[in-house]
Amino acid sequence: MMKQGTTILTLDNGYHLWTHTEGQGKIKLLCLHGGPGGNHEYYENFATKLADLGVQVSMYDQLGSWYSDQPDFSKQENIDQFLNMDYFIDEVEEVRQKLGLDNFYLIGQSWGGILTQEYALKYPQHLKGIIISSMTDNIDEYVANINAIREKEFSAAELEFMKKCEAKNDYANERYQKLIDLLNRGYVDRKQPPAISHLTDTMATPVYNYFQGDNEFVVTGKMKGWDRRQDIHKINMPTLITYGEHETMPLATARRMASVIPHARLETTPNGGHHHMIDNAPVYFAHLKKFLTDVETGNFDA
Repeated sequence: MMKQGTTILTLDNGYHLWTHTEGQGKIKLLCLHGGPGGNHEYYENFATKLADLGVQVSMYDQLGSWYSDQPDFSKQENIDQFLNMDYFIDEVEEVRQKLGLDNFYLIGQSWGGILTQEYALKYPQHLKGIIISSMTDNIDEYVANINAIREKEFSAAELEFMKKCEAKNDYANERYQKLIDLLNRGYVDRKQPPAISHLTDTMATPVYNYFQGDNEFVVTGKMKGWDRRQDIHKINMPTLITYGEHETMPLATARRMASVIPHARLETTPNGGHHHMIDNAPVYFAHLKKFLTDVETGNFDA
């Protein structure tokens, strides 16, 4: 049985990652957080929610994130070594090995959903199933959707103001921030739970800014151009795609992904935004439990 509670893993590169394992049972679930540069915290109740199925839940903070080591990203060699997709995919594999997981389920939220797809393509032999939570298979359709959301929510004058701020990198502008807050309340954290709020911002901004940009409604960083549309048909294990119905990610893309991935099921969460595991937890967990149960009992039928 795997060690319960918190374990600090020492990676082969010498850095340390915070990991936490909870729950007993033969079903193993490894959780990948979003951001990039977010942390594990929206997974903290998963072991409790899935306890009646017998699920052992492991989570960790990726390198650079709040509870794990944070390399000095003012140094170019650290940017080159760690702030790239290949590093983070192989980090998942190293965590899997060091935690002793095999024949396991991998769940990824947002950026974690990118890593889940990439891991499933590179290391499929270790997986029993995957859950892609609130993530597309390409960035272009996500960008088109967030632009459409902005056009729907704001006047022409407000849009022009936002674009001017973005052109000047004036993201700290108070009026700009207020507009982004409105979008976050509608499409990212609809419920805005007090439980996950902190006295300080826990986002690893050097990591987030490098990959994403300043906020969820612009993509100016290294993630821009990521595209696996030509490859997802190779993902062969049972797959759950789960989206909030009021999402930053386009539902049309989720439907296409569910039709292209050979063994995929799409579930959507009413009144859920990008963090629909919090916005509408009962529905989110009902979908997740049904998926795990169906795969475990041999009844999974996409």
